[in-house]
Amino acid sequence: MTRELIDDSDESSNAPSKSQLKRDMHALQALGGELVRLRRDQLQRMDLPEELREAVEFAHRVSSHEGRRRHMQYLGKLMRQVDAEAIRAGIARVIGDSRTAVALMHSAERWRDRLIADDAALTEFVGACPAADVQWLRASIRAARREVESGRAPRHARALYRWLHEQLESEATHEG
Repeated sequence: MTRELIDDSDESSNAPSKSQLKRDMHALQALGGELVRLRRDQLQRMDLPEELREAVEFAHRVSSHEGRRRHMQYLGKLMRQVDAEAIRAGIARVIGDSRTAVALMHSAERWRDRLIADDAALTEFVGACPAADVQWLRASIRAARREVESGRAPRHARALYRWLHEQLESEATHEG
Protein backbone atom coordinates (compact mmCIF):
# COMPACT_ATOMS: atom_id res chain seq x y z
CA MET A 1 0.00 0.00 0.00
CA THR A 2 2.77 2.42 0.90
CA ARG A 3 4.59 1.49 -2.26
CA GLU A 4 1.53 2.43 -4.38
CA LEU A 5 1.35 5.84 -2.69
CA ILE A 6 5.01 6.48 -3.47
CA ASP A 7 4.52 5.47 -7.10
CA ASP A 8 1.50 7.78 -7.42
CA SER A 9 3.43 10.69 -5.96
CA ASP A 10 6.29 10.08 -8.43
CA GLU A 11 3.86 10.35 -11.35
CA SER A 12 2.30 13.54 -10.00
CA SER A 13 5.69 15.17 -9.34
CA ASN A 14 6.43 15.14 -13.10
CA ALA A 15 3.30 17.17 -13.87
CA PRO A 16 3.52 20.95 -13.39
CA SER A 17 1.96 22.29 -10.23
CA LYS A 18 -1.31 24.16 -10.25
CA SER A 19 0.60 27.36 -9.46
CA GLN A 20 2.93 26.81 -12.42
CA LEU A 21 -0.02 26.22 -14.74
CA LYS A 22 -1.58 29.45 -13.51
CA ARG A 23 1.69 31.36 -14.09
CA ASP A 24 1.87 29.94 -17.61
CA MET A 25 -1.72 31.02 -18.33
CA HIS A 26 -1.00 34.54 -17.04
CA ALA A 27 2.11 34.71 -19.22
CA LEU A 28 0.06 33.74 -22.29
CA GLN A 29 -2.57 36.33 -21.36
CA ALA A 30 0.18 38.97 -21.05
CA LEU A 31 1.48 37.94 -24.49
CA GLY A 32 -2.03 38.44 -25.83
CA GLY A 33 -1.95 41.90 -24.24
CA GLU A 34 1.25 42.67 -26.14
CA LEU A 35 -0.54 41.75 -29.36
CA VAL A 36 -3.38 44.10 -28.46
CA ARG A 37 -0.91 46.97 -27.87
CA LEU A 38 0.55 46.64 -31.37
CA ARG A 39 -0.53 49.14 -33.99
CA ARG A 40 -2.80 47.87 -36.76
CA ASP A 41 -0.02 47.95 -39.40
CA GLN A 42 2.31 46.01 -37.10
CA LEU A 43 -0.39 43.43 -36.42
CA GLN A 44 -1.00 42.96 -40.16
CA ARG A 45 2.67 42.05 -40.65
CA MET A 46 2.38 39.16 -38.19
CA ASP A 47 1.36 35.65 -39.20
CA LEU A 48 -1.49 34.86 -36.79
CA PRO A 49 -4.34 32.36 -36.96
CA GLU A 50 -7.53 34.07 -38.16
CA GLU A 51 -9.45 33.48 -34.92
CA LEU A 52 -6.66 35.02 -32.85
CA ARG A 53 -6.31 38.00 -35.22
CA GLU A 54 -10.06 38.68 -35.01
CA ALA A 55 -9.99 38.45 -31.21
CA VAL A 56 -7.07 40.89 -31.03
CA GLU A 57 -8.85 43.34 -33.33
CA PHE A 58 -12.05 42.98 -31.30
CA ALA A 59 -10.11 43.83 -28.12
CA HIS A 60 -9.56 47.32 -29.53
CA ARG A 61 -13.33 47.87 -29.58
CA VAL A 62 -14.05 46.63 -26.04
CA SER A 63 -14.40 49.67 -23.81
CA SER A 64 -15.73 48.48 -20.45
CA HIS A 65 -13.20 47.41 -17.84
CA GLU A 66 -14.87 44.10 -17.00
CA GLY A 67 -15.51 43.27 -20.65
CA ARG A 68 -11.88 43.97 -21.46
CA ARG A 69 -10.70 41.78 -18.57
CA ARG A 70 -12.87 38.87 -19.75
CA HIS A 71 -11.78 39.34 -23.34
CA MET A 72 -8.13 39.29 -22.27
CA GLN A 73 -8.81 35.97 -20.53
CA TYR A 74 -10.32 34.71 -23.77
CA LEU A 75 -7.20 35.85 -25.63
CA GLY A 76 -5.13 33.90 -23.12
CA LYS A 77 -7.21 30.82 -23.86
CA LEU A 78 -6.68 31.28 -27.61
CA MET A 79 -2.96 31.74 -27.03
CA ARG A 80 -2.77 28.20 -25.61
CA GLN A 81 -3.51 26.85 -29.09
CA VAL A 82 -0.64 28.66 -30.86
CA ASP A 83 3.14 28.60 -30.67
CA ALA A 84 3.87 31.31 -28.10
CA GLU A 85 7.57 31.49 -28.98
CA ALA A 86 6.78 32.17 -32.63
CA ILE A 87 4.45 34.99 -31.59
CA ARG A 88 7.10 36.44 -29.23
CA ALA A 89 9.60 36.34 -32.09
CA GLY A 90 7.09 38.00 -34.43
CA ILE A 91 6.41 40.78 -31.92
CA ALA A 92 10.15 41.32 -31.44
CA ARG A 93 10.65 41.49 -35.21
CA VAL A 94 7.78 43.93 -35.75
CA ILE A 95 8.84 46.18 -32.88
CA GLY A 96 12.48 45.91 -33.94
CA ASP A 97 11.59 46.99 -37.49
CA SER A 98 9.72 49.92 -36.05
CA ARG A 99 12.66 50.92 -33.84
CA THR A 100 15.04 50.64 -36.79
CA ALA A 101 12.79 52.90 -38.85
CA VAL A 102 12.65 55.48 -36.06
CA ALA A 103 16.44 55.39 -35.68
CA LEU A 104 16.82 55.91 -39.44
CA MET A 105 14.43 58.85 -39.34
CA HIS A 106 16.35 60.48 -36.47
CA SER A 107 19.63 59.93 -38.26
CA ALA A 108 18.33 61.60 -41.43
CA GLU A 109 17.05 64.54 -39.37
CA ARG A 110 20.42 64.96 -37.62
CA TRP A 111 22.30 64.83 -40.93
CA ARG A 112 19.94 67.39 -42.50
CA ASP A 113 20.37 69.80 -39.58
CA ARG A 114 24.16 69.37 -39.56
CA LEU A 115 24.44 69.80 -43.33
CA ILE A 116 22.41 73.01 -43.26
CA ALA A 117 24.36 74.38 -40.28
CA ASP A 118 27.95 73.38 -41.13
CA ASP A 119 29.97 73.11 -44.37
CA ALA A 120 32.32 70.51 -42.86
CA ALA A 121 29.39 68.09 -42.43
CA LEU A 122 29.18 67.67 -46.21
CA THR A 123 32.66 66.15 -46.35
CA GLU A 124 31.80 63.88 -43.44
CA PHE A 125 28.54 62.74 -45.08
CA VAL A 126 30.24 62.00 -48.41
CA GLY A 127 32.78 59.93 -46.47
CA ALA A 128 29.96 57.97 -44.82
CA CYS A 129 27.90 57.61 -48.03
CA PRO A 130 30.35 57.60 -50.97
CA ALA A 131 27.61 56.88 -53.54
CA ALA A 132 25.90 60.20 -52.75
CA ASP A 133 25.23 62.70 -55.55
CA VAL A 134 27.44 65.53 -54.22
CA GLN A 135 26.37 68.11 -56.79
CA TRP A 136 22.66 67.66 -55.99
CA LEU A 137 23.45 67.63 -52.28
CA ARG A 138 25.36 70.96 -52.43
CA ALA A 139 22.56 72.63 -54.39
CA SER A 140 19.93 71.35 -51.94
CA ILE A 141 21.91 72.52 -48.94
CA ARG A 142 22.29 76.02 -50.44
CA ALA A 143 18.56 76.18 -51.20
CA ALA A 144 17.66 74.99 -47.69
CA ARG A 145 19.99 77.59 -46.15
CA ARG A 146 18.34 80.36 -48.21
CA GLU A 147 14.94 79.19 -46.95
CA VAL A 148 16.11 79.31 -43.34
CA GLU A 149 17.60 82.79 -43.79
CA SER A 150 14.50 84.21 -45.48
CA GLY A 151 12.06 82.45 -43.13
CA ARG A 152 10.21 80.68 -45.94
CA ALA A 153 8.56 77.29 -45.70
CA PRO A 154 11.18 74.51 -45.54
CA ARG A 155 10.38 72.92 -48.92
CA HIS A 156 14.03 72.27 -49.83
CA ALA A 157 14.86 71.14 -46.31
CA ARG A 158 12.07 68.54 -46.55
CA ALA A 159 13.36 67.37 -49.93
CA LEU A 160 16.86 67.15 -48.45
CA TYR A 161 15.51 65.07 -45.56
CA ARG A 162 13.73 62.65 -47.94
CA TRP A 163 16.87 62.27 -50.03
CA LEU A 164 19.04 61.71 -46.94
CA HIS A 165 16.55 59.15 -45.64
CA GLU A 166 16.73 57.22 -48.94
CA GLN A 167 20.54 57.37 -48.99
CA LEU A 168 20.89 56.19 -45.39
CA GLU A 169 18.32 53.45 -45.95
CA SER A 170 20.15 52.15 -49.03
CA GLU A 171 23.49 52.28 -47.17
CA ALA A 172 21.93 50.29 -44.30
CA THR A 173 20.54 47.62 -46.66
CA HIS A 174 23.90 47.29 -48.47
CA GLU A 175 25.70 46.85 -45.14
CA GLY A 176 23.12 44.47 -43.63
